[in-house]
Amino acid sequence: MIALWDTTGNEVVRALSAERRNAGGVVSGVAVTLVVSVDEPHVREAETAAAAAAAAHPCRLVIVVRSPLPASSSRSDESRLDAEIIVGGRLGPAEAVVLRMHGRLARHSESVVIPLLAADVPTVTWWHGPPPDELATDPLGVLAERRVTDVAQAADPIAALRRRAEDYAPGDTDLAWTRTTPWRSLLVGALDTAGSEVSAATVTAGASDPTAGLIIGWLRSRTGVTPAVHDTDDGLCSISLRLADGSEVSLDHEGATAMLRRTGHPDREVPLVQRQLGDQLAEEMRRLGTDRPYAHALEACTGVTGLDVRPGARTYVWYDPQPAAV
Repeated sequence: MIALWDTTGNEVVRALSAERRNAGGVVSGVAVTLVVSVDEPHVREAETAAAAAAAAHPCRLVIVVRSPLPASSSRSDESRLDAEIIVGGRLGPAEAVVLRMHGRLARHSESVVIPLLAADVPTVTWWHGPPPDELATDPLGVLAERRVTDVAQAADPIAALRRRAEDYAPGDTDLAWTRTTPWRSLLVGALDTAGSEVSAATVTAGASDPTAGLIIGWLRSRTGVTPAVHDTDDGLCSISLRLADGSEVSLDHEGATAMLRRTGHPDREVPLVQRQLGDQLAEEMRRLGTDRPYAHALEACTGVTGLDVRPGARTYVWYDPQPAAV
């Protein structure tokens, strides 16, 4: 590991090249650049998840830790860049750079990040924490082909989910959607041989659970049926589907497993484990284009339409979060 204190972007690029030569690393194996935006208290959690995702997808990691701006202009507002460069260390086999940006440099993070992007490979940006209200105000989102948020980290996840729909562009996704994958896989597998369409659906879930909201939107977009919702204090608990031939399919979450019931078939206990954050991130890195099922589910659960026809590219929108000095 190389540590650089009060450094510059050019020095970071040179140090990364030198460390790669020393470690015998080759950038030709890099398939994607993963840029992570995280606050200081959660750096270790984000590093662990990013390293797990990098183990599944050869990538260069760029972890950006941006300190908050002070309430008013002062000397503590002065820009400074500290960096760690790790090749084949605690962040796995990938090339990794941890950038700690202080002062107004944090608002121009792309000036340091862009020279570190691997050439001719796509970029994925992941926000560990509450996502920006408008992704175009964050340069790390504008430079990425794939943008991963997590509305579950927001103070009001359901309001944040609607905000994601209003701000949506092709290439966006959210980890609340990723958490629906085990549920969707089991239901699709059970319905694959049913030979009858869904005529009614019931979902038992907490009203503030964005994953449940997206499951409801997914069912509505795929079946044309608006599910009845039974509120509970827990998260997503169960899904019950009635088919046109009178049979039923249900999935009830019970700890690390779920009970799959289908009329005319014996009940089956199937695994339904909450996956680690790194596994969720790795899933979203497998798809670098538009996730249309997510867009359709987001439309159906929020009522915001036209998501599929929006342009995928974003134009950077500048805003200054620091109040003017009085």
